[in-house]
Amino acid sequence: MTRTAATPPSTALSTTPPPQHLIDAIVTAALAEDAPWGDITCQALIHPDLQATATVTAREPGTLCGTAAIEAAMRLTDPRIRVDLPLADGSRFAAGDVLAEISGPAAGILTAERTALNIAQRLSGIATLTRSFVDAASGTHARIVDTRKTTPGLRVLERWAVRCGGGSNHRSGLSDAVMVKDNHLALLAVDGPEALTDTLLTLRSRVPHTVHVEVEVDRLDQLGPVLAAGVDTIMLDNFGLDDLAAGVRLIDGRALVEASGNVRLDTVAAIAATGVDIISAGALTHSVRSLDLGLDFVQVPGPRAGRPDGRHDLP
Repeated sequence: MTRTAATPPSTALSTTPPPQHLIDAIVTAALAEDAPWGDITCQALIHPDLQATATVTAREPGTLCGTAAIEAAMRLTDPRIRVDLPLADGSRFAAGDVLAEISGPAAGILTAERTALNIAQRLSGIATLTRSFVDAASGTHARIVDTRKTTPGLRVLERWAVRCGGGSNHRSGLSDAVMVKDNHLALLAVDGPEALTDTLLTLRSRVPHTVHVEVEVDRLDQLGPVLAAGVDTIMLDNFGLDDLAAGVRLIDGRALVEASGNVRLDTVAAIAATGVDIISAGALTHSVRSLDLGLDFVQVPGPRAGRPDGRHDLP
């Protein structure tokens, strides 16, 4: 059976955020880390009823991701805070563009500010970098995908950011797909092509037929034994460009072909041109720079400081 790369997800699907309860759990933990006993600065200085309006503004261009996290940080801090989002996740923006408009109790906005920005800055950085990789590979059918090299606890958000940048996701984790790597085969002392095929056929018999099976190879002479086992995807790990193109020809549509290793912004176009179906890049999440976003108050009616009882001592 000839296999072909799946059609990249639509923009509407790719930018869909994770389930809200997962976002809320991550944001709740971040808020608790930042203010485990409340925000004592706001408690001492800011009247709890003081209302204000603020904006989250881009200080450099990029691709947006993290609006649901901004909303969650504000809502979970004070449900009276309103967040309006003029741009959708996945949108490109310029320096100076307003990404969120926030209004409500000023103390709550201040308390949630850093958590909201930290998450949105990182996710937008991932989306922006992913978009650069996707643009570099344009004109080919190669999909840009992430890896498991994510920040512990933030994988669901960082995978969302990759989708917002036009990329696709690899397996979510160890539980949802089989990936046989060199270390697995080394532990099993697999030696010789027949042993490799037999090992992979045994593996296939032990998992449900719905489970995707991927195998990593680091030499062209491993392709025959792996193809004989009928795997779904073959990862060509740290192959040079000539060997990548040769691998694509040898596999000839009998499995999806993934390129991994030495994938950078300056190499991804040439890798895509070899005809591979998938290019996985750990750099999308492990080497990203957070974008510069800022929150500034634009309207502050009424008194600007002081507790309602006129005291300024800490509680």
